[in-house]
Amino acid sequence: MQKFNSDGVEIAFSDQGEGPPILLIHGFASNSRVNWEATGWFKTLVGAGYRAIAIDNRGHGASEKLYDPQLYSAPIMADDAARLVKHLGLTQVAVMGYSMGARISAFLTMNHPSLVSRVVFAGLAERMVTGVPGSEAIAEALESPRRDSIADAGALAFRVFADQTKSDRRALAACIRSSRVKIKPEGLAQIRCPVLVVAGDLDDVAGPVQPLVDLIPGAQGVVLPGRNHMNAVGDKGFKNAALGFLAEGMQAA
Repeated sequence: MQKFNSDGVEIAFSDQGEGPPILLIHGFASNSRVNWEATGWFKTLVGAGYRAIAIDNRGHGASEKLYDPQLYSAPIMADDAARLVKHLGLTQVAVMGYSMGARISAFLTMNHPSLVSRVVFAGLAERMVTGVPGSEAIAEALESPRRDSIADAGALAFRVFADQTKSDRRALAACIRSSRVKIKPEGLAQIRCPVLVVAGDLDDVAGPVQPLVDLIPGAQGVVLPGRNHMNAVGDKGFKNAALGFLAEGMQAA
């Protein structure tokens, strides 16, 4: 992992392969290694001729841990991603985000449109706009001294995942409590780069794909049969859809 200074916060990232660059933005309580390395994405993208750049979001992985919820809004984390692109001397990249990473990718695309050539929103579809409930329950589960005292099944799943990824749970609690800046339909309607939306048909966190596709001009949607929020990320159908979508960009160039 390499690191750079993003407006005073140390941000870690991995940079592998050569070719057209794609920036990968992981989900909540994950990191670049778990989200993209362990699932075979680095191997897939590098093998297909891409330069895969994966950021560890602030508070996650090898990046600096912060404990103030005000430092974790998605637009702030999108700014970290934009600074990474500029730090690497790149003028434009393809972007792929999963779950929270899709939300960050949306703000990156809306707030820094010149940096994004095309974008994949994965693991977050209609709920990118309507919101994902239960953030306080998740924060409390992360802060709980004992897992067996957590009654909320959804919150418990995030606590177990945070333990598996050896995350700083106090930093994650601050992140999940951050102010939820709304993504408005009119903002999505202004996106002009190609967009692919991908989610499993059993993914209650993401919500259905088509309502988000309908909000973004020219967007494409892919539904992964039998996949939920946790097992869709490494799905072969997801990889094939993303590679096909990225190849369209290479042909256009």
